[in-house]
Amino acid sequence: MKMYTGRGDNGQTDLLGQRVSKNDPRVDLLGTLDEASSSIGLGRAYASDRDVQAALLESQRDLYLIMAELAFTDSTRPDAMVFPGDRLIWLESVTDRLSERTELPRAFVVPGETVAGAALDVARTVVRRGERFAVALTAGSVPVNPEIIRYLNRLSSMLFIAARTEDVRDNNVVRLAKASPTT
Repeated sequence: MKMYTGRGDNGQTDLLGQRVSKNDPRVDLLGTLDEASSSIGLGRAYASDRDVQAALLESQRDLYLIMAELAFTDSTRPDAMVFPGDRLIWLESVTDRLSERTELPRAFVVPGETVAGAALDVARTVVRRGERFAVALTAGSVPVNPEIIRYLNRLSSMLFIAARTEDVRDNNVVRLAKASPTT
């Protein structure tokens, strides 16, 4: 089986129902969410907390559902490919559980205390970029399911607390950047 088709050599790719340029904003969003999933996977590979690992894997699966919805055009998307709002409830409950057992510092966190925490902080920033792309699409001519935007917003919060959980679990003291005016 070949791993390439050559169909994208002219700068176009397929959405499910339409051929588009690879610089289409929908492709940017899909690529960013793919990057987010890969970044979360890196954090999961380094994570040592089993609850964090499970939450990260589940969020990667949710991102695949989101990408499946976004890959369809409105006219070809089956109802089964619409991201459900109940996933937000799950994500909030995971975030709350991790928050209950992880004390947060009272100042800005400087990422990098642990490899897992740093990887999850990178994933969080990629998710935030994806959220901005989704909002921009909605503000333009391609509305995005509001449940997706809500989920991405909450996912970045879960990734933040998951990173702190990993930092604390590895018995590292979270070094804080003191807020000071720049000169």
